[in-house]
Amino acid sequence: MERGPAQYLWWLARRLTGRVALGALFASLWYLSLAAMPYLISQAIDRGITPRRPGPLLLWAAAVFACGLAGAGLGVMRHRSMTKLRIAAALRTADQVLTHATRLGAALPRRITAGEVVTIGISDVWLIGRAMNVAGVGVASILACVVVATLLHRTAPPLALVVLIGVPALGVVVGPLLRGTQRAGSRYRERQGALNARLVDVVGGLRVLNGLGGSATHLERYVRESARLRDQGYRVGRPSSWVNALGDGLPTVFLAIVIWVAARMAAAGQISAGQLVAVYGYTAMLIIPVSVLIFCGFDLTYGLVAARRVTGFLNLPLDDPGGDAGPARPSALHDPESGVTAEPGRLTALAGARPADATEILDRLGRYLPAGHVTWGERSLEDIARDIVRDRVLVAENHADLFAGPLREVVAGRRDPDDDLIRAAIDAAVAHDVADDLARPVEWGGRNLSGGQRQRLRLARALHADPEMLLLAEPTSAVDAHTESAIAERLAEARSGRGTVVATTSPVLLDRADVVHYLVGGRVAATGTHRELLAAEPGYRTLVTRVFGGDE
Repeated sequence: MERGPAQYLWWLARRLTGRVALGALFASLWYLSLAAMPYLISQAIDRGITPRRPGPLLLWAAAVFACGLAGAGLGVMRHRSMTKLRIAAALRTADQVLTHATRLGAALPRRITAGEVVTIGISDVWLIGRAMNVAGVGVASILACVVVATLLHRTAPPLALVVLIGVPALGVVVGPLLRGTQRAGSRYRERQGALNARLVDVVGGLRVLNGLGGSATHLERYVRESARLRDQGYRVGRPSSWVNALGDGLPTVFLAIVIWVAARMAAAGQISAGQLVAVYGYTAMLIIPVSVLIFCGFDLTYGLVAARRVTGFLNLPLDDPGGDAGPARPSALHDPESGVTAEPGRLTALAGARPADATEILDRLGRYLPAGHVTWGERSLEDIARDIVRDRVLVAENHADLFAGPLREVVAGRRDPDDDLIRAAIDAAVAHDVADDLARPVEWGGRNLSGGQRQRLRLARALHADPEMLLLAEPTSAVDAHTESAIAERLAEARSGRGTVVATTSPVLLDRADVVHYLVGGRVAATGTHRELLAAEPGYRTLVTRVFGGDE
């Protein structure tokens, strides 16, 4: 069920009703202890000090002391309960994000950048947690304003009128600033996600960038974009600074107005000295809930910005796992949009100047992108149950994650490790330098391996899975020419009798393919063997010889 940002915050508050109620309760009792203090002091003045009666003075002084102790304890409990509420809301949101990310599975990186996910997990969930202040201390602050207005009405009705008019007036002043903050914050958040995405991409490809000499260029681009983000942050800071200033300043002005009115009433003999002190105490205490309300509005503003990003992620559609059974026997995959056909039992290659075109075709054939009119045998691929497609058709990305663990478990994946099958897959992927010891630990992401070793380990894992149709994206882009030639020969042998599609511009892989689809603009421009296309297609010949360094 799709939710907007406000609906999500409301849903979250209802899921945490107990913690919300506890936070509001302790905050309300704390405010009540603060409001009781001026009353007790006024009684000590009017009944003890003014008539010079020690007994009532000691009694009311003891009551003031007890109220102070109770207020200290309630203040601690208010802080603890609100901290637990904020943490619970943040963790509940993080659980929602992680659960949805798990359900998206391999489709996740195709629908959202890693930087955006990082920003949601690090920043947005905690901003949403702070928005829960509205449900706890925010509600208690409203009740506190009502209680103080009631107490002032019992002392001097004109003062209660000042409170009832003044508090909404503060909201009228601050409201437009909060809306401005929300608009600026939304733009800032979008740019922050894009910048984090670039940072993740650069860090992830740092070794490659250093090898190609491109790290300085990407660093300069990151510096430029971070400077623009900084300037956007300044624009967010303008209305935010006004909100902070008004949150501290306006309640003080409000206090001055009330005290001025009360002082005139005391001078005219309309209220006693004790009542004047009580009015001052009530109004001074009122600064706290009024300031809290202003800052709750600030927290809610940023919470809505964060919730908009979170709900955008949570509303990413899941693949429908239901559907029909797949073909009874190995069948061809056909993508009418590009004209590519992948036949069972054949090694098919996709060659084009833009690797993204071939990758997109593989994603459609593997149903990671909307499959449209892709067919599997005589059936529409989208009508077949997702789990059946995943079991029989494997898309092996060049940047797929490697999980931490012993080498045999990394290669075996979800299957029970069989050392003979694992070694056969490693041999086919020419990954002997990685696999001296199958118990060798592999760090998350293969950080203790070189780029070429990681690529061959991914290939070994894909070959070990032995799917009916294997779709490989640039499986030899990070290896030397000698290793690439060995992989091309062993890949053809290992996949004999199985369907395989390779997106590549490597001449040695193309020469091993049974059929090559030459892509132009994401569509098949010509089909044939590698040598047939070399002879008949100048564009294909230019593409291959350029990649091969000008030598056939």
